[in-house]
Amino acid sequence: MKTKGIQEILIETHNWGRTVAFWKDLGYELEFETNHHSGRLRHPSGGPSLFVAERPHDHTLQIVLGVAVADAARFTPPRSGTVVRPFEKQHWPALQMLLADPDGRQLAVEAPLSLKKHATKKPLRKT
Repeated sequence: MKTKGIQEILIETHNWGRTVAFWKDLGYELEFETNHHSGRLRHPSGGPSLFVAERPHDHTLQIVLGVAVADAARFTPPRSGTVVRPFEKQHWPALQMLLADPDGRQLAVEAPLSLKKHATKKPLRKT
């Protein structure tokens, strides 16, 4: 299964406010902000969204590209890559896998939660 292409770019920062101001000056608009110094920006002209997340000062900052797939169960990672972390449920409604490309750069692969696997059971109707 192929991906849907780059959907989002994670940009880690040591200063949320300055980084968001930088991207806003380049024309991006804040779509939403969490309550823990992170959020998504989009450009009115389109393209991948940016997810900016503040990290502690002792954290080595990364930029991680994110691609999307329709179904985690049907996705096969490229042979030239390495699975760093298999698909796991995240705190947002998605499954995410981390891959490393041949040079060790990380790539996030996201898939929707399976409707069958995560559906809630309906209560039985009494007759």
